[in-house]
Amino acid sequence: MFAIDQIILLAAILILIGVMSSKASAKLGVPVLVLFLFVGMLAGEGGIGGIAFNNPGEAHTLGTLALALILYDGGLQTPLSSIKSVWKPATLLATLGVLVTALITGLAAAWILKLSLLEGLLIGAIIGSTDAAAVFAQLRNAGIRIRKRLKSTLEVESASNDPMAIFLTIGLLEILVNGISPGMGLLKLFVLQMGLGAIIGLAVGWIVVKVINRIHLQVSGMYPVLVTACGLFAYGLAANLGGSGFLAIFIAGVVIGNSHFVFQRSVFLFHDGLAWLSQITMFVVLGLLIDPKALLEVWIEGLLIAVVLIFLARPLAVIPMLLPFGFSRNEITLISWVGLRGSVPIVLAIFPLIFGLPKAPLIFNVIFFVVLISAIAQGSTLPLVARYLGLAEPPPAAPAATLEITSLNNVNADIVEYTLAPDSRAVGRRLSQMALPEDTVIAMITRGDDVIPPRGSTKLLANDHLFAVLRPNSRIFVDRAFTQTSDTEEEPLPSHEIRLKGSTHVDDVRNSYGIDLALKENDTLETVVRRHLEEEPKVGATLMLNGHTLRICDILGTRIATVGLSPAQEDPQTTDQA
Repeated sequence: MFAIDQIILLAAILILIGVMSSKASAKLGVPVLVLFLFVGMLAGEGGIGGIAFNNPGEAHTLGTLALALILYDGGLQTPLSSIKSVWKPATLLATLGVLVTALITGLAAAWILKLSLLEGLLIGAIIGSTDAAAVFAQLRNAGIRIRKRLKSTLEVESASNDPMAIFLTIGLLEILVNGISPGMGLLKLFVLQMGLGAIIGLAVGWIVVKVINRIHLQVSGMYPVLVTACGLFAYGLAANLGGSGFLAIFIAGVVIGNSHFVFQRSVFLFHDGLAWLSQITMFVVLGLLIDPKALLEVWIEGLLIAVVLIFLARPLAVIPMLLPFGFSRNEITLISWVGLRGSVPIVLAIFPLIFGLPKAPLIFNVIFFVVLISAIAQGSTLPLVARYLGLAEPPPAAPAATLEITSLNNVNADIVEYTLAPDSRAVGRRLSQMALPEDTVIAMITRGDDVIPPRGSTKLLANDHLFAVLRPNSRIFVDRAFTQTSDTEEEPLPSHEIRLKGSTHVDDVRNSYGIDLALKENDTLETVVRRHLEEEPKVGATLMLNGHTLRICDILGTRIATVGLSPAQEDPQTTDQA
């Protein structure tokens, strides 16, 4: 029997145990990452498994690859709309927030462990970033979702603060080991790391989308592999040129994930599974690397540092960053508590071992213990805190089926799923009354476990799942028609034109979009145009009604088939104008 045969069997057993342990996470109220770490610790030399593994170099190699894939998946799954809505507070938390956390925790660590100032700051830098995957996995397991603004802030912060923590860690190690200048030397390193990482990530992401939509591979299963290879290329190119590979692969993921390309859903599902495999493998290996007895030697110091991190450093980093942006006290409290530490600090804790720092074993053991305390204390109580602060919302029921557009060409269309809330504009109305854009089709409706063929006479009910095939430029209008009234009233409609069927009723336009043409409810758009247009109807003819612009887009025979409607951008006038 070859050694590789035993390794494959052992790896499969450990991964299967890790997967099955995730099933128990919801019941035990313990974050999944903690269970993965315990699996590795139990399988290690100091546990019941007796597996001897003491190679920081191999752990660093595996951890770096896994972390790159996890960040890539995080970028692919981060909507650009979330980034746009909260980029200012999230960016502050991901940069200055990490710096403040590192300074406060580092000063405390230097005093508690009796280390030099730079060694203490190194510990602070290593545990400066939060873990988005751990946070939202815990919320999902508890059956909780939080408000959209909070969720977006935490997602963008957690997904983008790793490069800052990595930069601070590498910079401090360069000062400690190689003696670079703490001033200009560190500044040059920062500019090189972040600048190159961002530029390469943007460039590779843009090129990848162009390539994917033109390459026409014969085997559809190769597209996820192609996307993976391109992400790793972004990481490798940036890292070899002196930039931040982690920042490059994350930004490349954001660019790719927010673009249209073939087999998109298949790619996302593939990378979601790949990210989970990376997390399981990484945590199990890191668990193998630690000796449980070594944790007992530093538990007091580790506990004190964890207390400073959770109750002092994180709140002091969060509060001044979020107050200017109108976050409530409860929202700031929750974001402060969601400073959950995960994979990045443990992987970064291997760096001092690689650099040969004299106090590296102590630093690794302390950080491992702090991460465990953070994950257990904050992770297990996160659902309770969210409920106590009144920020938890019940998640919508999952649809009975899903749809995907599969094409070998760059199709300018999306399939968007809508879940009708009780106060949605659409609830209680028939599908024919929704005044949907002419290029929008409802492909499927699911209600509970039933799949309902969409017809004009279909009455829409709360908690229905609708799957709409639409053009990207029509989405904001369809969002308005199907989402909650309270969510959409505050956001003005765009100035660009929405194309509606000529048979659409004026009342349906008002109910679906809040656009009031100040006309009879039973009038159709075709009737309105014919009544107010002073000339013979022809394609391109326009008129103004109550501040809104109507344009004839298409005529079939003598019938006005399509009418373009451009919403008013100022207060509508009270008189009709022809």
